[in-house]
Amino acid sequence: MKSMLPTVTLFVLVAVLQAQDDLPFLSEDNKLSGVWFVKAMVTQRNLAEKRKPVVMFPHRVTCPEQGTLEVRTTVLYEGQCIKVGFRFQRTEEPGQYTTFSGQMFYYIYELPVKDHYIMYMDNLSLEKKFQRGLLIGKCPEENLEALEEFKNFTQRKGFLQENIIVPEQRERCVPRHNSAHQDHNC
Repeated sequence: MKSMLPTVTLFVLVAVLQAQDDLPFLSEDNKLSGVWFVKAMVTQRNLAEKRKPVVMFPHRVTCPEQGTLEVRTTVLYEGQCIKVGFRFQRTEEPGQYTTFSGQMFYYIYELPVKDHYIMYMDNLSLEKKFQRGLLIGKCPEENLEALEEFKNFTQRKGFLQENIIVPEQRERCVPRHNSAHQDHNC
């Protein structure tokens, strides 16, 4: 019996620490309706090593039906502006959404900082597991309190802090037509 006490104590301690560590999940889908900005992002790779600035454009989120989120944005790929859209379906798990036939799982956490959330993605479709975290907010300006919450979250998830980048915000995308305009247009 005495040997079980340390084991039980350890399990209780781990449960308490996990409870303190976790952020609440998104409580209502419609809280995300509107325009959002990716204010910080993290992956297992260091995106800053590519020596190109990461540019992000506003994300428009709608809730076409209960339990569904639709995200539309623009990405800049090889000088071209490409409009993309994704549909996320809520699962039975709190705060969890899935897309791409259940191969990608998104977890949406509410931050104590007003109008800021963390989207954490697990991609199970690749041979190698891929994870990414995004700090999103209603306005494009940097919020140091939200960024600190994001850093704490990513550290708990095992990301390297040097892999966190703050992307450049742009209202709209202007495609590059040739190399002479690369530095001026986009």
